[in-house]
Amino acid sequence: MSDFAARRTMMVDTQVRPNDVTKFPVIEAMLTVPMEDFVPPSRRAVAYSGENLDLGQGRVLLEPRTLGKMIDMLDLQPDDLVLDLGCGYGYSSAVLARLVQTVVAIEEDADMAAEAERRLNEAGVFNVAVLNAPLNEGAAKQAPYDAILINGGVEDVPEAILSQLKDGGRIAALFVEGALGVVRIGHCLNGRVVWRYAFNAGAPLLPGFERARSFSL
Repeated sequence: MSDFAARRTMMVDTQVRPNDVTKFPVIEAMLTVPMEDFVPPSRRAVAYSGENLDLGQGRVLLEPRTLGKMIDMLDLQPDDLVLDLGCGYGYSSAVLARLVQTVVAIEEDADMAAEAERRLNEAGVFNVAVLNAPLNEGAAKQAPYDAILINGGVEDVPEAILSQLKDGGRIAALFVEGALGVVRIGHCLNGRVVWRYAFNAGAPLLPGFERARSFSL
């Protein structure tokens, strides 16, 4: 077993499983996808540190316990179409790709999007379409989605994103609330998304997901 494979197993056993990630396909995907291949070269050595990993451009790869639990709680099915917002270098998309039929991955940094596409192809992941577009616009042309994953902190989720969920669809988002963050799972029922609390976690705020400020004189 390589050093990275051993670290990957330890990550799942000490960070992911203890955080109540129970679905075997999610655990298997995180045991299989080599995270070290989806981070900047300078971050390979710390890929399994168990923290939000700085990818540059103000972006992070969510810590494994957070990402694993968000994916677990989306209750993904093999024939699902999933929107992966803020895919970075493609790690979350590679994990999702093992669980569902098709992933549409959005990255607004053009270099990062090109790199994600290259790395996914190199890893033999061919059911992910990487699009270079603003994160807060999603990908309406490919909608509606069975599930949406947002890789980073939000204050608000734009209606443009919520409207891309199909009825019965699920969305996982990490809401930044002061110094703390809360992951909520939203369910689309009759065209309206109803949110419920899932667990506490933290991540930097993604551009375009700030709450609209009201100004008064």
